[in-house]
Amino acid sequence: MRWTSADRLLARTARAGWWWNIPLFTVNLIRAAGALALPAVLAAAIDERLAKEEGHTAITQLTGLVLLLLAAEVVNQLIAPWCVSTLILGLRRDFLTHILRLGTRERARFAGGDLTSRLLTNTTETASVVPLFSSWITSLLVSGGALIALALIDLRLSAAFVVGAPVAALVIRSFVGRVSPLLTTYLEIQGRMSGRLAEVLAGIRTVRAAGSETQEIDRVLADLPDLHRAGHDSWILQGKLSLRASLLMPLIQVAVLATAGYALVGGDITPGQLTAAAAYAGMALGLLSQAGAFMALAQARAGARRLEEVLSTPTMSYGTRTLPESPGDLTFQGLTVNGVLDGVTLRVPGGSSLALVGLSGSGKSTLAAVAGRLTDPDAGQVLLDGVPVRELAAAELAAHVSWAFERPCYLEGTFTDAIGFGSGDRVRDAAQAAQADAFIRRLPQGYDSECASTPLSGGERQRLGLARALARTSRLLILDDALSSVDSVTELHISKALTQQVTATRIIVTHRPSLAARADRVAWLEDGRLRAVAPHHELWKQPRYRRLFNPGQEREFSHAS
Repeated sequence: MRWTSADRLLARTARAGWWWNIPLFTVNLIRAAGALALPAVLAAAIDERLAKEEGHTAITQLTGLVLLLLAAEVVNQLIAPWCVSTLILGLRRDFLTHILRLGTRERARFAGGDLTSRLLTNTTETASVVPLFSSWITSLLVSGGALIALALIDLRLSAAFVVGAPVAALVIRSFVGRVSPLLTTYLEIQGRMSGRLAEVLAGIRTVRAAGSETQEIDRVLADLPDLHRAGHDSWILQGKLSLRASLLMPLIQVAVLATAGYALVGGDITPGQLTAAAAYAGMALGLLSQAGAFMALAQARAGARRLEEVLSTPTMSYGTRTLPESPGDLTFQGLTVNGVLDGVTLRVPGGSSLALVGLSGSGKSTLAAVAGRLTDPDAGQVLLDGVPVRELAAAELAAHVSWAFERPCYLEGTFTDAIGFGSGDRVRDAAQAAQADAFIRRLPQGYDSECASTPLSGGERQRLGLARALARTSRLLILDDALSSVDSVTELHISKALTQQVTATRIIVTHRPSLAARADRVAWLEDGRLRAVAPHHELWKQPRYRRLFNPGQEREFSHAS
């Protein structure tokens, strides 16, 4: 069984829970010591009764020991779940933090439903390793102590045990090495199915409208046979382990008991010691007979492997620099994003607006993402007021770059919270500029209405998202198709506000010629390259440029203002 990055994650998880190991190990040591003492005390009680000695010292000790073991077991059942839940919380926090720090391209490697499955299921499996290790160390102590106890009773008993133990250990090692890949495959298939289910639920209206429920059910469950096969194969392996253990373990116990019987007949041990030898033989085999524990270890390794696949994906690192007092001059120097952008060089003067246009897949949104550092280019760099954005501190970048997206998401809370994360005149000013103030004021509680309980149209959501971006004092404002769902009249009012009230540098990804016409300049992207950079009215003279937009609107927008 090779030591992998998943095993290292398990080790880190175990180290993170080291302080839980103190009460766990304390309780388990008590359990181990009590378990080892139990056969000896039981043997003494048997010999005491057979000898018909006066008093009940051994029986009293046996009763007290049983009560102690019972109390230790109750405490262990309380501590272990608490330990696991605490570690799960830490793992989920670290995992979620890592996801949020991924660039958009790295994040796109993993489906949302798959990440949810890893976050909720695989963290639980990984965190279970701490009490599992504690339990195993206890079993190891009990098994080792029982083997020593057999030797103390009679060396021949421990020799009889040692003959068969290595074979059992090899069987178990082979099982864990073979079942872990099967469980990993099972979890991967499960994650893919979760991802498809999340997609279907997100687009449930489209599915219902198209009458494609049956097809989508088939698509979500397409991997079900493979899931069944992986689960079936893992349980077959566990069954084989149990079968071999059920055959091998009794043979070892029989060998020990036969040797003990021979020693009893020879007068080398007492009847009580024979009873103790039988108990110690079972204890010595305890570590090798925990098929469920080995299955749990295999599941923990599989879960850790799934987590590590995400955690090993590089996140975006930030510098410590701040921006000088400047108007927001933006410069692209030889930007290359493999398969998307190819050597884009462009300067956007501070306070001006630049529309990004082009066919789908031309690289508009990627260029915008690189500008605001949602992702990093494979080559080249972006400068904001002369400072490479890679070298900016995370807080500095967040403070000076605002975003509005095509499908904005909202936090829980009121409209005031959603727009400005607080109250103040700037929230209402931003809502007015984004043409959101009117429909918010019509609500029963106005800005104090809860977003989650208020049905909003696509255009209203976009206006709310734009208001959030405008509520911040930033020097770079990026609109990624953020007005695609608003009507033309509302768009006109918003465009005027962006021109007259916003002093930040504006990057506007759009498919609308009206927005392109109102920008200071237009960057025309084609196959990841800059085909032209010029005002809209100059580019409009080219038929190929006009065909980027609705052909029926060519004349209407040729002189849009």
